[in-house]
Amino acid sequence: MNKAALINYLKSLLEERMMVAWNAMEAAQSSANDQGKSSMGDKYETSRSMGQLDRNMHARQYEQVRLERLVLEKIHDNEVAVRAAVGSLLETSAGWFLIAVSLGAVKIEEETVIAVSSSSPVGASLLGKGPGDQFEFMKRQHKIIALH
Repeated sequence: MNKAALINYLKSLLEERMMVAWNAMEAAQSSANDQGKSSMGDKYETSRSMGQLDRNMHARQYEQVRLERLVLEKIHDNEVAVRAAVGSLLETSAGWFLIAVSLGAVKIEEETVIAVSSSSPVGASLLGKGPGDQFEFMKRQHKIIALH
């Protein structure tokens, strides 16, 4: 498994999500602004408020994805730790795991990698472990084969 290619692929996924959230945020803002131009009264003020709430929701999504992308930026893809930490790519009896951001199962190079955050239950159970150590995933015990 090529860790650098995986990190770049995850960054591109997050960039797509950022663009979608940004475009939705701008569309909601534009809609809210258009609603405010009418002098019809309360009905349009409610629509404007709803548009603003929608814009704020997309702004929060954008910010969350931006922060996740920053986590990926801090990972040195050529570093291999002795113990699992944020940025570790683990080969296990349950498959491949990357401790970074929660993106779930991602298919790359004919392999499926499960991207988890360090605060997720499986991510937390992997932290600090090394080759030969056991961890629980989906209510079953699995073994860490190697860190990459």
